[in-house]
Amino acid sequence: MRKVLIVSGGNIDTDFGQKWIAESKPDYLMAVDSGMEFFRQVQLVPQKIVGDFDSVRKETLNFFQEQEGIQWKILVPEKDDTDTECAIRDAIANGATQIELLGATGSRLDHVLGNIELLGIGLQEKVEISIVDEHNRIRMCDADITFKRKEQYGKYVSLIPYTEKVSQLTLTGFKYPLKDATLQGFCSLGISNEIIEDEAFIQFKEGILIVVEAKD
Repeated sequence: MRKVLIVSGGNIDTDFGQKWIAESKPDYLMAVDSGMEFFRQVQLVPQKIVGDFDSVRKETLNFFQEQEGIQWKILVPEKDDTDTECAIRDAIANGATQIELLGATGSRLDHVLGNIELLGIGLQEKVEISIVDEHNRIRMCDADITFKRKEQYGKYVSLIPYTEKVSQLTLTGFKYPLKDATLQGFCSLGISNEIIEDEAFIQFKEGILIVVEAKD
């Protein structure tokens, strides 16, 4: 398995980011545009940098341009896809089987929603993609999921339908179980559930779920 960590230019708690890299042990590091700022702060050099460089500070860009061994994928600002999407597709094209995104959340909700949308690339390409920050892990799923309580990311598990509906949804091992329910839009039924057994299961027949594991 080739695990790739992609760092984008959203909000990153530096201590969390360093701890995540140390524990996750990615095989390959990529910076996206101002995601370079994080790497400079923690004194790491990514193997690849992707971007149009319209948001990174000039001194940071110059710093990494002086480093040896970095691959560069230079993009033009006038394009249809974001730098982060380009990085994800580049990683998959080069053999990534698992991708973790740091710096994909923050104050720009349009970017946050856009990055959540990009999780669907993983479903199309059969590559596991997740967004992580100090409070959340976000995934997009089209098949059943098993949680081990001792390995859960946060106290809460929230389910949001990405498709028009998610049918025959059954939750076991949760504080609020469901049996053959239909989860659909304009409803908050799936928010803030909790795992209460050693293992918990999400099963459904059709549809796509956004799964958020959240801490307080």
